[in-house]
Amino acid sequence: MKIVVTASSPELSSPVDPRFGRCAYFLFVDSETMQFEAVENPNVSSASGAGIQSAQLVADKGANVLLTGSCGPNAFRTLQAAGVEVLVGLTGSAQEAVQMYKSGKLQQAAEPNVPPHSGMANYGNPPMGPGFGRGSGMGRGMGRGMGRGMGRGMGRGMGFGMGSGFPPDVPGTMPPGPNIPQATPEEELQYLKKQADLLRQQMEKITKRIEEIEKKSK
Repeated sequence: MKIVVTASSPELSSPVDPRFGRCAYFLFVDSETMQFEAVENPNVSSASGAGIQSAQLVADKGANVLLTGSCGPNAFRTLQAAGVEVLVGLTGSAQEAVQMYKSGKLQQAAEPNVPPHSGMANYGNPPMGPGFGRGSGMGRGMGRGMGRGMGRGMGRGMGFGMGSGFPPDVPGTMPPGPNIPQATPEEELQYLKKQADLLRQQMEKITKRIEEIEKKSK
């Protein structure tokens, strides 16, 4: 059986990337030998349709099972149509996720766990992982763009947040997902550190893009 895991780097020890369509890498793992092939995701910077394109890539590579953090409805339907079993809510390392699946501790997802149109809109960069709850914001201003999680904070653009998002009723905690036991404090710490790194990287890219636009407009 071929299992594909979304990962933050091309090693089995890498943390599971919580994003599907815009994950950094896909690790295609032979469930018997644990040999794997790391494939860099070519859809990370897609302006739109990253979920569907990534789902097609996974299907074309002959994967039977997908292990990831979150999956939107378009990608979910594409994977189902291709006969790929989808499991969401995974955390920890890619190797741990595969072992949990092999031990029968996970259950197939019945539906996507991310609503439509979450994630980056126009910057061509990956979404920024979990957000920070809901909050009440600073207006309704900046497009529809940056995923789910920072609340209604800066209008409808940065409004619903920056990526897959924590559950709004439990802000600041790692989502256990429907198919995985509650994370230990150590697992949650690892997860949150990774998301903090992603947020820092994304803010650097946004700041750089703002500077480029300001220079052009002068």
